[in-house]
Amino acid sequence: MTADLVTLGEAMGLLTPIEPGPLLRKPLLRLGFGGAETNLAIGASRLGLRTHWIGRVGDDEIGDVIVRELQAEGVSSSCVRDFAPTGMMLKTVGAAGKVRVTYVRAASAGSHLCVDDIDEAVIREAKVLHVTGITPALGDDPAAAVTAAVEIAKAHGVIVSLDLNYRSALWDPRTAAAALDPLVKRADVLFSTHEEAQLIVDEATPADCARALSSLGPRQVMIKLGAAGSVSVIDDELYLQDAEVVTAVDPVGAGDAFAAGYLSELVSGVDPRGRLSTATKTGAFAVTVSGDWEGLPTRSDLCDFDRRGDVLR
Repeated sequence: MTADLVTLGEAMGLLTPIEPGPLLRKPLLRLGFGGAETNLAIGASRLGLRTHWIGRVGDDEIGDVIVRELQAEGVSSSCVRDFAPTGMMLKTVGAAGKVRVTYVRAASAGSHLCVDDIDEAVIREAKVLHVTGITPALGDDPAAAVTAAVEIAKAHGVIVSLDLNYRSALWDPRTAAAALDPLVKRADVLFSTHEEAQLIVDEATPADCARALSSLGPRQVMIKLGAAGSVSVIDDELYLQDAEVVTAVDPVGAGDAFAAGYLSELVSGVDPRGRLSTATKTGAFAVTVSGDWEGLPTRSDLCDFDRRGDVLR
């Protein structure tokens, strides 16, 4: 098969309380799944790209859910069913509305991703390879798999997209910076928060961080600033993008949605301002619905979003 966008990484089962509130008082949980890379693959698929995910899940019922749902969302996959269990996440919302995610992923199926799992043919024929800083943090084998995938993409003229996606629960800043710096230099497109950017460069402002990161190699650098919008340097030009004003229900997955919107438009040949506009709308749309990927919009949804008036405000 041929995909427009290929990504690789860990997908995990996701448990969330059916009702908001402390877990002790709301013990009923809903089962779903999530993962930065699968979130992005689903988002890009809903926007019209042919997407493919490379990864491992356990030979268990959680793995069955992930494989089935990806197929239902139009995402093809090279998925190894592993002897180890599929990792799990627990997402709760505190009294102040702060989202907390707890991970159970030690020795999970996803942490066994390795170079042998990489489908060279599907990467070679793709337009974009998207990787994140989460996968290298899972261990030496997943890190080697990411490096191998990037080298295949570079050898065949495939655009390499990287989201730094730093997770402090997986590694410390110094270790992360040492591992991510070579990937930044090999990337063509880079997504980061302001704090993540400062793992790699020393500049104080988002704009200066974007310029400094671009000087390392990526020609397209997007610094995501949440409700403050984004600051980007694309082909040496600075772009300031305001956020869309919406009522956020669940902020998890907003960055993945932003990247999915941007990359979908990049593949479609849209100009930088159009890419950033769609990315911003996609990210805003996603946070209005509970779930890591359930609220990701289709093209029709984005058209409705443009005509929403004050409905979602």
